[in-house]
Amino acid sequence: MSNDLTLLNLPSFEHKLKKINDKLCIWDIIRKKYIVLTPEEWVRQHFIHFLINQYQYPKSLIKLESGLSYNQLMKRTDIQVFDRTGNLFMIIECKAPYIELSQAVFAQAAQYNQVLKAQYLTIANGMFFHCCKTDWENLRLDFLQDLPMFE
Repeated sequence: MSNDLTLLNLPSFEHKLKKINDKLCIWDIIRKKYIVLTPEEWVRQHFIHFLINQYQYPKSLIKLESGLSYNQLMKRTDIQVFDRTGNLFMIIECKAPYIELSQAVFAQAAQYNQVLKAQYLTIANGMFFHCCKTDWENLRLDFLQDLPMFE
């Protein structure tokens, strides 16, 4: 259908593409519908499958594009993962592969997490990802070598 889907530094998965109203769309296993395929969505879909297939995160505990209010503005997180008790475990901010994972990208995710208070914060562009654990008691972030396994 399209040859310009960037090869990401994440495991590939069996993706379903479909043209809807002249727009290329990808099947989203979480929202159970076709979503317009943007570079950021390509990364998000890869990262979802990465979480489920490599780290055993249950897809029933993953929520996409969830709203939050920050400085009286409505914002959206790309991916939220909850623990088995329903508490927010991790937020993941996805960017297109050509977007550098800069301090500004990290600051955006960290601002969202000031509101949401997730234990883990991750930023990803499909080429790289950075994950940190939030120590809310000491107001500190500890960068991890890898994502935490789901318990």
